[in-house]
Amino acid sequence: MEKAVRALSFPLFVRLLSVPSLLCLLSLLCCVPAGRPCLQCDRRVRLLHEDYLLAAASATIEDQIELKKILDYAYVTYTTTSNQYSGVIDPTTLYRASTEYQSEFDRFQGSQLTGPLTFEAIQILEKGRKILEKHLQTFVQKGLCPNKCGLLYQRVMNCLSCQYMLHTCPSTTQDCGEYPVEAAEGGQAVLDCFLPWHSLVVGRTDYHYTWAPGTQRTANLTEGDFRVLVVTEDSSVVLNQLHVDEEGTYRCLLTDGKGTVLSRTHFLLTD
Repeated sequence: MEKAVRALSFPLFVRLLSVPSLLCLLSLLCCVPAGRPCLQCDRRVRLLHEDYLLAAASATIEDQIELKKILDYAYVTYTTTSNQYSGVIDPTTLYRASTEYQSEFDRFQGSQLTGPLTFEAIQILEKGRKILEKHLQTFVQKGLCPNKCGLLYQRVMNCLSCQYMLHTCPSTTQDCGEYPVEAAEGGQAVLDCFLPWHSLVVGRTDYHYTWAPGTQRTANLTEGDFRVLVVTEDSSVVLNQLHVDEEGTYRCLLTDGKGTVLSRTHFLLTD
């Protein structure tokens, strides 16, 4: 029976796995020399696997060869499969995936293991695959480039180099909406152009509020029509004791430390 399991542990195991499943092989083992995947970029995971691989040094030659085949095949397939997930991960997703995997790894190590070493390794890798795939899919679908408008340079980790980088997230337009605002004379109006993805912008940001008097359509306004109101780190401004002649188009520009406009929002103030 044991020989049968050994025979299935690598060749048939590789054939049965789907392409996404192979992502975990490189993503969970630290001894692949040519690059590290996302989960392995976490130092806690590296230490877990270093201890596990040291324990494997006492295994039979057959088991060690079997493990080496799994590792080699995993690296060959990783380059292709990582492209399915854009090859990047953000710090929050990496932390969640590695924390969940560490918990599962500790639980697995504490259980009674009676099968062949290679089969045990496959079990650990499969558990890691499910965890990593789940978190990467969520990140790509919801967390990567969440801006529906504007321009975002998102801080992510390159899964091959384990180095952080800025991933460019362009959109079809920099205009992030035009909102009507009504206020009575002598009253107050609050303008706030904050969008959830603004919190992902790296470095210093400023909100530039300008005002174009009158009731012209936004599309007809030029840069020369706007007057500077305030430059602030806060996304909102409060207009107090309003007068009729303060009606018009209020514009909010979010800029980064280099002065690049990341988003543009308009507010149409009327009495």
